[in-house]
Amino acid sequence: MTDLSVTVPASLDGVRVDKAVALVADVPRALVNDLIGSGRVVLDGTPVSSRSTRLKMGQELTVSRGPAPVAVGPEPDATVELTVVHEDDDIIVVDKQAGLVVHPGAGRTDGTMVNGLLERFPELGAMAHETGTDPQRPGIVHRLDRGTSGLMVVARNPEAYRSLVHQLGERSVFRRYQALVLGSIDGESGVVDAPVGRSVSSPTRMAVTRRGKEARTRYRVAGRFSQPAPTTLVTASLETGRTHQIRVHLSAIGHPVVADEVYSRGRTLPGCSLDRPFLHAFSLAFAHPRSGSQVSWESPLPDDLRRQLALLQA
Repeated sequence: MTDLSVTVPASLDGVRVDKAVALVADVPRALVNDLIGSGRVVLDGTPVSSRSTRLKMGQELTVSRGPAPVAVGPEPDATVELTVVHEDDDIIVVDKQAGLVVHPGAGRTDGTMVNGLLERFPELGAMAHETGTDPQRPGIVHRLDRGTSGLMVVARNPEAYRSLVHQLGERSVFRRYQALVLGSIDGESGVVDAPVGRSVSSPTRMAVTRRGKEARTRYRVAGRFSQPAPTTLVTASLETGRTHQIRVHLSAIGHPVVADEVYSRGRTLPGCSLDRPFLHAFSLAFAHPRSGSQVSWESPLPDDLRRQLALLQA
């Protein structure tokens, strides 16, 4: 295969990069995956990190058989506060505080959980190259929103990464959340089964949409309150892991998470002082990548959520 560089034409606008490279370079899809994994497929000067990336007309697409470009990853940052609840040779379990961004992106280059992890676990810096993934997300297999607190697992080596990604794909990683929602939910449990995707009217938000990806959230009532306004404490579990899934699903059934300014539809809880959604990932369980044994952790409600809960009356 010879090197090539093309300007993406209208006919390839919106096409997956792996499919496009296979077409224009006339190479098997399996080889395309290797090219992407080794950083040899570049869009507008940046190595492509995911084969599902969609092309945009006018972008410069370059495919090289020469040495792979060196991907610049995040810098270690000792100032990032992290609560590590477990570490071994394969995994790191972090109890993330609210307000902490998981990894660099969208103009944020430092002060993230990944920056802090790299200071404490420098070997993570090689993970992106070893796994063919985004250098900004070394070891990251799932995420929590900036305003959501709670438990996350990070892979420490390629074998652990592949195991955890597989388990997530098989829906055998068990993640449970505590959420306080506005209104009194009917019944004691339920399932929200509705596809989630980018909002057409506001691309930075997610929404229930027929064009979205399959998403399923189970919930169970853990407590009910009437003052200062009707609210319900629920335990929610994810069967899928879409962006903002719990927040979108609970809002879609008319019970947005308390203090969620994005999906609350203008509704508020009187006297609420929270500066982030009442959402906490309190339970995490999966098969350990090395031993195969089931491992699990739980995290208590953070102080700000406990204080808010104490102000409510049944």
